[in-house]
Amino acid sequence: MVAGRLAIWRRHGSTLASCTPVASRDPFAIAHALSAAASSPATASPPSTGSQLHSRSVKLGMACDTFTMNHLLIFYSRRGHLASALDVFKEMPHRNLVSWTAMVSGSMRNGAPELGLELFASMIRNGFCPNEFALASVLGACHSTVAYAKLGISLHGVAVRVGLDANPFVGSSLLLMYANHGHIAAAEHVFADVAGKDSACWNAMLDCYVSNGCGYDAMRTAVLMHQRGIVADVFTYISTVKASSIEGELNFGRQLHGLVIHNMFKSDTSVMNALVDMYFKAGLKETAIAVFGNIQRKDTVSWNTLLSGLANDEDDKEAAGCLVDMSRCGCKPNQVTFSVMLRLSGATENASLGLQIFGLAYCHGYSENVLVASAAINMMSRCGLLNYAFGFFCNLSVRNVATWNEMIAAYGLQSCSEDAMRLFRSLVCFGASPDEFTYPAVLSAFQQDHDTKNHEQIHASILKHGFASCQFVSTSLIKAKAASGSVQSSLKVIEDAGEMDLVSWGVIISAFVKHSLNDHVISLFNMFRCDCAEKPDEFILATILNACANSALIKQCRCIQSLVVRTGHSRHFCVASALVDAYAKCGDIAAAEGAFTDVSPVTDDAILYNTMLTAYANHGLIHEAVNLYQEMMQLQLAPTPATFVAVISACSHLGLVEQGKLLFSSMLSAHGVHPTKANYACLVDLLARKGLLKDAKCVIEAMPFQPWPAVWRSLMNGCRIHGHKELSVLAANQILSMAPGSDGAYVSLSNAYAEDGDWQSAQDSRRMMAENQVHKVQGYSSVEI
Repeated sequence: MVAGRLAIWRRHGSTLASCTPVASRDPFAIAHALSAAASSPATASPPSTGSQLHSRSVKLGMACDTFTMNHLLIFYSRRGHLASALDVFKEMPHRNLVSWTAMVSGSMRNGAPELGLELFASMIRNGFCPNEFALASVLGACHSTVAYAKLGISLHGVAVRVGLDANPFVGSSLLLMYANHGHIAAAEHVFADVAGKDSACWNAMLDCYVSNGCGYDAMRTAVLMHQRGIVADVFTYISTVKASSIEGELNFGRQLHGLVIHNMFKSDTSVMNALVDMYFKAGLKETAIAVFGNIQRKDTVSWNTLLSGLANDEDDKEAAGCLVDMSRCGCKPNQVTFSVMLRLSGATENASLGLQIFGLAYCHGYSENVLVASAAINMMSRCGLLNYAFGFFCNLSVRNVATWNEMIAAYGLQSCSEDAMRLFRSLVCFGASPDEFTYPAVLSAFQQDHDTKNHEQIHASILKHGFASCQFVSTSLIKAKAASGSVQSSLKVIEDAGEMDLVSWGVIISAFVKHSLNDHVISLFNMFRCDCAEKPDEFILATILNACANSALIKQCRCIQSLVVRTGHSRHFCVASALVDAYAKCGDIAAAEGAFTDVSPVTDDAILYNTMLTAYANHGLIHEAVNLYQEMMQLQLAPTPATFVAVISACSHLGLVEQGKLLFSSMLSAHGVHPTKANYACLVDLLARKGLLKDAKCVIEAMPFQPWPAVWRSLMNGCRIHGHKELSVLAANQILSMAPGSDGAYVSLSNAYAEDGDWQSAQDSRRMMAENQVHKVQGYSSVEI
């Protein structure tokens, strides 16, 4: 009978009128019809189908039939009519576990997690024991919201109590919940307790590792999965390819690529997209483009992956061409496409391209999208169109905290501290709550601002909104306070922040060194060693050595070197270069040479050689510098602009003008290295020291940069040595026009007049210095105790 009625429904399924059922109370006919309608696509049946079936149920007196009403609940929730489902649920005289589960799941599916959790609690209070579907649904609400993290742990307890913690469906939801909150150990414990793990459970564990950056653990899990005979699916390959990208394990990624081809997943677009992304992140641009070309059905994500890879190389021309090809292929761009292109235009400061992309986004109706709007503000601010960015921001119909953050960051980028602060106050006044990204954005504007009042206001707001323990926020606050020299305030923030990770400590120590708080860096480093269980990494060690070099702390250098050896970083090029530089600046060239000799046989790094070259040049060991440069050439190490700064400086000290000029000309012709400002300054110094003052002046006038005080100072020093008054006066005046507070320029100008016997002009120069309140900075020496 049921089969016959279902056949009628299928044959005349367009409307209820064309398939009027028999007027008998058979709950199975309507239930099956509702089930079929709920499972079919929304376009396959008319919108009125549900209401017609609902009214037919009522007419047939089945409103009290729990079985029929449950199917009606499921139908309404799957079609997004949560209010109708709730009305039906409230009118049901008898509810069973399926009724409650349908409503809990429907609430979660339709974006009403609070209602779903309330219904779940009511279900338990009414004496129903939750099944795996209800538990998995409410655990889904705890995935992304920090406020529900504790609730998720309580639900884990409920799962254990009712014996569902070993269920693969519930276990997968628990895994994802713990993964989203960064609790890897808890997720591993859940995974170990799941009985009869299916591929979905293994994939959930893989996703847990990948989402938390644990690439090696994900790769190990994938191998174990293969050994246990679990068949890998699309999701397995996507997660494992992402894991190889995280760890930079290209060989493992290539093996996965081979398995993708072998197991016939080459036709799956999502897997191929992941491979394209992996090759781009590995720096294999051509391979990535070739894999992209092999994708059989390119979707918008495929094109976005290609655009993102090209954007990382800041290749705006090729990315623009890719966007044109995307349109020609009939694939429509989405908000991610426009966001990537707008941010690329900002990074390359290509205002013309950026404004065209923005116009295209407007035509496609994406200009008000939060992702696109934020990227547009970023593009305009980076291209110097700050007023346009603010005008666009003001005209947005809807502004959320993300767009506020982007506009505040735009002011921070241009160091407009007052504007950033004004906008921050407006955000609070409009009732929006700052998040963990708001504070770093506004604090970035205060890196060069010493207004402690603004610092304290921001600090008070951080405390008020409960972000004092957020490492991202605390680190930004410490950087801002270090910029203003507030050491004690910085230390207080560190104390309030509680336990901080290695990255946060590295940023804080770097901020202290950057702002010349070298005397406090060693104390800060000792505090880090007491508070942080992790060993210092290569970046922290290199930063500490830079602080020792800046303050010439030779004893501390030796202590840090012993720590470098103990932690196994002695052969890391970054640490070795910092160690060589520190010893050289402390005056112990023999120790610098020893540190270089220990590492140079095992690493061919140009930075390490450049550091040793500079050390030799600064210590006047010219022949050693030239010999080391020749050794670099024999090893076929690619020289950098810093290499030529060191070796041309050495030629300058030795008076080897022709050799220095030859080296300078070989930069572009032989090595393809474009000379920087520092290279031109070295060339001017080389010529001026030898007395070729007119040639030095010609270099200053012909170089592709606007002259700066230091390069005129080199010419002025040469004039002082060789007694050329006219050029000396010209150079001094040029310096004073750019840096009116330069005491050295006034003194040199006065001395040039005095040596020529023009005492009146010399006196005028001294008087002008006094009138402008410029005082000669006294030299000093420091002794390490």
